[in-house]
Amino acid sequence: MWTSSRGEKKIEARRNELLQKGYELFTERNIESVTMRDVANAVGCGIASVYRYYKSKPVFVIAVATWVWSGEIQKNREKRPHPDLTAMTAEEIFSFFLESFIERYRSRPDLLRFNQFFNIYIRSAKISPEMLKPYQNMIEELKERFHVMYRNAESDRTIRTDEPEEEMFSTILHLMLAAVTRYAIGLVYIPENGFDAEKELEKQKEALLLRYRNGKQVKAETLGSTFCEKT
Repeated sequence: MWTSSRGEKKIEARRNELLQKGYELFTERNIESVTMRDVANAVGCGIASVYRYYKSKPVFVIAVATWVWSGEIQKNREKRPHPDLTAMTAEEIFSFFLESFIERYRSRPDLLRFNQFFNIYIRSAKISPEMLKPYQNMIEELKERFHVMYRNAESDRTIRTDEPEEEMFSTILHLMLAAVTRYAIGLVYIPENGFDAEKELEKQKEALLLRYRNGKQVKAETLGSTFCEKT
């Protein structure tokens, strides 16, 4: 049970507790079905205390998404082969970027499940671009890293740069995130003899590497052939 207290550290701890419980509830049940009172009950505080930190459910949902993805981005930063991206070739950065999606499938299927619910919620709740700014700012960090890769490619020529940077980033982000999410939530074709999800995701990665590695090209329409949505 929460008691009244002061101090920035305790305020931050309470915020994190709310975010963690909100994430757990949203992931287990889906965002639409969880109320702010459910969050308050899970934490052990009054509903007024929740609204003191987050003025509405949409604000809270966006805060949860920003918090959990920011944590994953930080973990990813710590795992990359070199702390300085400018010291890596464009192909090394690109390969690591693709692999990071597959790693999310291996280690955080819960996050991919949450992300699916989040995308549905922000559309159904008609969240405004202004309200989404904290989340978009977090995405900008990913774009900044991709920008370093693109600039490195312009000098080392290991990755093609004949496609606009923004288009390339959007294509890769959507293809890889859609693929790992479908496997994580089971929205895939299942052969009678089963299948190896990681093997198929690696094929998706290799197809994108082949597509963008300088000097090697494949038709874009073949990129989606490594996974099928269950009908």
